[in-house]
Amino acid sequence: MSIQDAERRRSIPRRVVSGLQQPLPPLAVPVPPGRPAPAARPAAVRDRAGRRLYAVDGIRLLAALMVAVHHYAGTNRVDQPGNRIWDRPVSDIMPTVFRFASYGWIGVEIFFVISGFVICMSCWGRTPRQFFVSRVIRLYPAYWFAVAFTTAVLILLPGVWDRLRMRDVLLNVTMLQSGSGVMNVDGVYWTLWSELRFYLLFLVVVWSGLTYRKVVVFCCAWGAAAMLAPISKLPLLELVANPEGAWYFIAGLALYLMHRFGQDLLLWGILAMAWLMGQRELGIRIDEVEHVSGWRGSVAIFTVFLLAMVAIALGATDRVRWKWLVTAGALTYPLYLIHYAAGTTLINRLRDTMDARLLVVSVIAGFLLLSWLVHRFVERPVARLLKRGLDTSFARLRNASG
Repeated sequence: MSIQDAERRRSIPRRVVSGLQQPLPPLAVPVPPGRPAPAARPAAVRDRAGRRLYAVDGIRLLAALMVAVHHYAGTNRVDQPGNRIWDRPVSDIMPTVFRFASYGWIGVEIFFVISGFVICMSCWGRTPRQFFVSRVIRLYPAYWFAVAFTTAVLILLPGVWDRLRMRDVLLNVTMLQSGSGVMNVDGVYWTLWSELRFYLLFLVVVWSGLTYRKVVVFCCAWGAAAMLAPISKLPLLELVANPEGAWYFIAGLALYLMHRFGQDLLLWGILAMAWLMGQRELGIRIDEVEHVSGWRGSVAIFTVFLLAMVAIALGATDRVRWKWLVTAGALTYPLYLIHYAAGTTLINRLRDTMDARLLVVSVIAGFLLLSWLVHRFVERPVARLLKRGLDTSFARLRNASG
């Protein structure tokens, strides 16, 4: 099944299928007579809360590369006879690469976990206005470029993907097209719809003021809603609860609380529940969308990733401070947005010019370079302009007398 076919399946309401503050002091909790006072957070935990986590940047890029390799050499679409990308099953062209690439889709679930972790980390101590501005300037500049770039490629190099009508392309600029039932310019944009719904839900917690207790309650309440949504037959609840992605985001939130406040049994319980619910969602995705990989292998990869994130959260990678990982993390979002439709179109045009494995590596390398250019000359300057304009607008709104 192609990613566009899967996107049509996701349009069905039943299943819609990508300045840190110092830590607050521990809450003062009354202690009953005769009981010892709770121990303060260890100094090492307090110190970790404000550090940049270079290892997370590295995992983000690894996840993006997994998704790219999957789309080029591991999907069910590219393994069909006469497919538009390779013209013959990719498992016949490069069987070993296909075997590994068929599991690359798990990079999307990894993105969701990291998103929960990073969003909680980046907005701790921020106001709702700051949270809103940070999300706009982070998401939209590269996304606008991706919409324009992919549309141009599909116009200039037709034959692989169907091009949307211009009115639908223009609606894609809003990033809200999934809410209107309009197809995405590039099929990978479906993950952004899950991200946006997570942001809107978490904005409520940010508005009330982030604390350990409130984030834990949010995780439990959202998890309960995600469990009930599939059997409720209520489209609105399914839309808001996002049962397909909720538990991955919840895992990320629990991991950040471990990082900021230290581990405890409650956080381990939330993480364990997220793993149990997540493995079920992995199986559903294999059955309904992917059809190319096994449940056991998928769960094993996801489990290894979660253990790596636990190690990061608990400080095992604090000594990893390679500066190049910052750049690697910055390339992740543009690479994800631009690699699929344009990249498979290029493979269609170049497949007979070189070895297939070399072609995949070359296309990915080319898009990594383009991603750096997008980050340097689009994301950074446009983000500065947007931030300046939004800060001015909110200041005017705050000072308006009527």
